[in-house]
Amino acid sequence: MDSFELNKIMGAVLATCLGILTINIAAGAIFAPGKIERPGYAIAVPETPGATETAKPEPAEPIAVRLASSDAQRGQNAAKQCAACHTFEKGGPNRVGPNLYGIVDRPKAAVDGFNYSAAMKAKGGAWTYENLDEFLASPKGYLPGTSMAYAGLSRAAQRADLINYLHTLSDNPVPLPKAADAAPAAPAAPAAGQN
Repeated sequence: MDSFELNKIMGAVLATCLGILTINIAAGAIFAPGKIERPGYAIAVPETPGATETAKPEPAEPIAVRLASSDAQRGQNAAKQCAACHTFEKGGPNRVGPNLYGIVDRPKAAVDGFNYSAAMKAKGGAWTYENLDEFLASPKGYLPGTSMAYAGLSRAAQRADLINYLHTLSDNPVPLPKAADAAPAAPAAPAAGQN
């Protein structure tokens, strides 16, 4: 092959590359997207009165009322999600969380050998049914600074079942509170002749 043939081949390759480059520049100029003011999509949301206010959850019934209709067997099933961090048997070992045998009416931060957070140590008092309900609903809401990473049980009935199960884990279980004690008093009926 002589140099003239080689020059023709190299010229053809160069001309092809220049042609592709020219087409690319021309296509970019013709089909260039416009500049957007703000990235993202605008979503039109109709303004409704009270839309800016955050909805407050309905308050749950008192724990005593929920415990009256709770089931310890359902609570045992709910406790399976706790078993990754806690043990439930008498004398069971501590894991990421302390052993929960006898938790009801036990002083807070009282399990020997478990390293409680400073917030839990400072809380004081005993684990009542009400305390357990509040803590299980939102551990960080009830006790800011707790090392318990669990988000909480949002369903009030499920918390009552779990607390009922925890109450059974004791040599001498603390009696469940009576639902009649927690129920609000019924309004008095008007006397005869009054409107």
